[in-house]
Amino acid sequence: MRRLTRGAFPWRAFAGSLLLLLALGLQAAEQPGRAAVASAHPAASVAGLETLALGGNAFDAAVAISAALAVVEPYGSGLGGGGFFLLREAGEQPTYRFLDARERAPLAAHPELYRRAGQVQQSLSLDGPLAAAIPGLPAALVELAKRFGRLPLRDSLTPAIRLARDGVGIDRVYRERAGWRLAALRDDPESARIFLDDNGEIPAEHSLLRQPELARTLERLARDGQAGFYAGETAEKLVSGVRAAGGIWTLRDLREYRVVERQPLRYRLNEGRELISAPPPSAGGLALAQSLAMLQQLPWRQAEPVQRSHLVVEAWRRAYRDRGLLGDPDFVVNPSARLLAPAYLRQLAQSIDRQRATPSASLPPAGTWHEGDHTTHFSVLDAAGNAVAATLSINLPFGAAFTVRGTGVLLNDEMDDFAADVQGANAYGLAGSHANAIAAGKRPLSSMSPTFIESAEDFASFGTPGGSRIPSMVLLAILEYLDGQPIERWPGVARYHHQYLPDLIEHEPDTFSPAQIADLQARGHRLKAVERRYGNQQVLHWDKSGKRVEAASDPRGIGTATVFP
Repeated sequence: MRRLTRGAFPWRAFAGSLLLLLALGLQAAEQPGRAAVASAHPAASVAGLETLALGGNAFDAAVAISAALAVVEPYGSGLGGGGFFLLREAGEQPTYRFLDARERAPLAAHPELYRRAGQVQQSLSLDGPLAAAIPGLPAALVELAKRFGRLPLRDSLTPAIRLARDGVGIDRVYRERAGWRLAALRDDPESARIFLDDNGEIPAEHSLLRQPELARTLERLARDGQAGFYAGETAEKLVSGVRAAGGIWTLRDLREYRVVERQPLRYRLNEGRELISAPPPSAGGLALAQSLAMLQQLPWRQAEPVQRSHLVVEAWRRAYRDRGLLGDPDFVVNPSARLLAPAYLRQLAQSIDRQRATPSASLPPAGTWHEGDHTTHFSVLDAAGNAVAATLSINLPFGAAFTVRGTGVLLNDEMDDFAADVQGANAYGLAGSHANAIAAGKRPLSSMSPTFIESAEDFASFGTPGGSRIPSMVLLAILEYLDGQPIERWPGVARYHHQYLPDLIEHEPDTFSPAQIADLQARGHRLKAVERRYGNQQVLHWDKSGKRVEAASDPRGIGTATVFP
């Protein structure tokens, strides 16, 4: 037998192969091996699972879930709206991406768009086609499928097309949201025809919502990609319908719409964890990072419940105050680096009195705003470790309550998220912000906060609808996670909220006991119970060491969370 020598054996190739095998082994160890979906509607969760079962990845499932939600939750999202997508691409070192599919102001928009006879007319930015910005969701679906998915766009859109064509049952949430916007829906004949019954009333529970025109619009999108919505038949119908009703859209507005990829906001937390969240034009990620940075310098974990709530509220007070400095990064310079600088965050934390409320009036003001509460959110993780957290919106329930005839597309009223009157207040009585003033082609500021937290030990995804309350809801869920509570507690935790102005703690009816309310009031806080429980958070968790995948859906909603297989 010939003796092998160092020169005779391909040592370099062997070493390279060994390193590759080790790398693959490490990468395999970082795969969850199971998939999970949590969305706000059972039909959307099924669409995601169906797409995963076809061999799709998390990005294909995100397309399916988004499109299904656009059909079954016209009160929360739709092809006429937009959203933010936070992506995790699996690998030994995961890659995070943020897709900004926020709606864009028409090119004919200007700061005086809603002013008549010297006064801002609030209704013009809420109802009808003048309230609608250029939609971003269809472009995002194409982008996800084309750049990140495994399946053809048509396969991922098939569940939504089927739901629109065959119909979906009317549920209690639909009936509740339709009741809030009943007058506006009645004012538009096409919206009334589709979303109300033959008598112009809220449809009976379990009756079918069929949207054949929307099914055909989805089919054109599936067949032609971006051109299937932003050009050709659909675009022509959208523009002619909007302009005939007093809107200002043009074919150029649609033709020039693009999804923008931005760098996610990333902030190092204690214990080896990292927050990955939404950058501007979302203000939510910054508010979360600032709040967590302040709380890390305060004894929130050891505090009894009232003391913990006091510290959390004081962190929110300062974080929400700074949000008024932010706007669309394509139009304004956002001071994110300065607002996350360690020295500045130490200063904010040191300014918190651990026993007394700081009156918001004593803090130097920075403009703020309010936005519609009724968005939607989902989280999806595939067996390889790819993940998407997405928050989608058309702003108010049923958006602008205006549906373009022949398309089934219900338009958003996201133009109301701009500061229509920077000298006064918006429709909700809150001060305007110059950074968020209306401008042609600009994207309005948002609170939508799809968020990941990752460490060597685990990965978690968070997100919820809820307008300006989104960052506070996400933070409360994150604190449950950091406190080691079971995943069912994260979206179920009792909620409270403070946003600098107005200077009061809003809370769900069952959040605080009478004794706790009295304690908070003695510290100088004003409290107001809201009429109903709010939010609809969807979360998931991957324990890397135990190879355990979990998901949970908010008990306040009708959504479902499923681990697959």
